[in-house]
Amino acid sequence: ASAAPRHRAAAPVYVNPLIEQRADPHITRHTDGRYYFTGTVPEYDRIVLRRAETIQGLAAADEAVIWTRHTTGEMGAHIWAPELHHIDGAWHIYFAAGAAEDVWAIRMYVLRNTAADPFTGQWEELGRIVTPWDTFSLDATTFEHRGTRYLCWAQQNPELGNNSSLFLAAMDTPSSITGTPVEISVPELPWETVGYRVNEGPYALHRNGRIFLTYSASATDANYCVGLLTADEDSDLLDPASWAKSPEPVFATSEANRQYGPGHNCFTVAEDGVTDLIVYHARQYRDIDGDPLQDPNRHTRVQPLRWNADGTPDFGAPVPDGPTP
Repeated sequence: ASAAPRHRAAAPVYVNPLIEQRADPHITRHTDGRYYFTGTVPEYDRIVLRRAETIQGLAAADEAVIWTRHTTGEMGAHIWAPELHHIDGAWHIYFAAGAAEDVWAIRMYVLRNTAADPFTGQWEELGRIVTPWDTFSLDATTFEHRGTRYLCWAQQNPELGNNSSLFLAAMDTPSSITGTPVEISVPELPWETVGYRVNEGPYALHRNGRIFLTYSASATDANYCVGLLTADEDSDLLDPASWAKSPEPVFATSEANRQYGPGHNCFTVAEDGVTDLIVYHARQYRDIDGDPLQDPNRHTRVQPLRWNADGTPDFGAPVPDGPTP
């Protein structure tokens, strides 16, 4: 679609925060027209699912627990950042988890449900997504482009000693990659390295002849922010040179709007089928007592994503609490 009609579309109104105490939010619109939500719960111990006819309806929708952490071994701690994708006729949830005995041994895992309705049927554990390095890895997301399905994720590069870089690989099944992963982004700019050297939470959006890949950077406090990689749709996505990094964050803390540490976003489309939306979490205050990971108040928020005349996204600032302007 061209940029102009998207730019002119009447923006829908939502009330933020949409869902309280749900971080790393993921909202997807299925072919049934309904919206499905999942996200990280503050206890880091389970995977939840909601659905509604409208995005605003997710706020009051019943929440089902579809999977709970193991009491021993793998998938036993730090259940983080689930994403729900419908692939090859089955539902898949990608998530990160530590081990019960080693909570920071975080790796990526996949669940599958072949039922048409993901609130029914059985969620089968497909196990871990294996990557060449056995290091800290998380935030798997997947997208398809021109017949190839890709996995993008964050992983510690032992050769760099950072917390996490972004990697991209082709997939041969919904739970495995093929070929050699390529490192497409390294945390190196000042705003990517506050507190920790982090690139994480990637998510892809294909618009206006380009693949836009957002990601989050720095520590999970008010310094958390969203960066952007851009590739031409005709380029080889598995060539790191295809990806250009925006030199400044595209979405960051707004003191004026009292929104702090916006990040770990995804994209969905509004009820009109046209308006692109950014879904993200943020806090309502800057100062955090203790470890930010133990602060539960990262709330799910949503607002329209606008487009510049040249076809690039205009993220604006995280909007104030209340109805979206």
